[in-house]
Amino acid sequence: MTTDTSGAVLPSPADEARFWALLEAAWAELGDEPAAVRQRLIQRAPGAYPEWLYDLDPWMDPFLERLRGLSDGLGSGELTGLDRVLERKLYDLDRRDVYDATPATEEGFLHARGYIVAAGQEFYQAVQAEPRLAIEDAWCEGMGWFFAHLHRERFGGDPETGSGISRESYSNEAGWQ
Repeated sequence: MTTDTSGAVLPSPADEARFWALLEAAWAELGDEPAAVRQRLIQRAPGAYPEWLYDLDPWMDPFLERLRGLSDGLGSGELTGLDRVLERKLYDLDRRDVYDATPATEEGFLHARGYIVAAGQEFYQAVQAEPRLAIEDAWCEGMGWFFAHLHRERFGGDPETGSGISRESYSNEAGWQ
């Protein structure tokens, strides 16, 4: 287990690799069409709003269903590790520059950040580097607490990530300075 100087538990490289691989596997089960849209999201000019921009939206629920199926055999520790990664990714996106590209309510901003993560590692990294690639009114409500909800369903309680951070909007103080 890796911790920072404050003693907060950080996601392990293995958990992060598993997290992104699981998301990619869920997308792969859906075929070529959403894969092409995901690539176009990354390759478009920052701030551009082509007519196909929201073509990924109808794929989010099927993606979450696939992700749920792929997570069926995971134990408490594995789900906790995945939730720790998700929590960190959402926290790292909790910044004014990302918000400015997705102007949303507090809850809506969590769902917008969920969309960015759900769209995959390449899109997440692209938005981290160029926040104007984020999309206004593009949400994935089910992603924000996905692994925590699975943990609660299967093991009767929320996972204890030990991270010392929150995925809630406006909690990353450094991102709002």
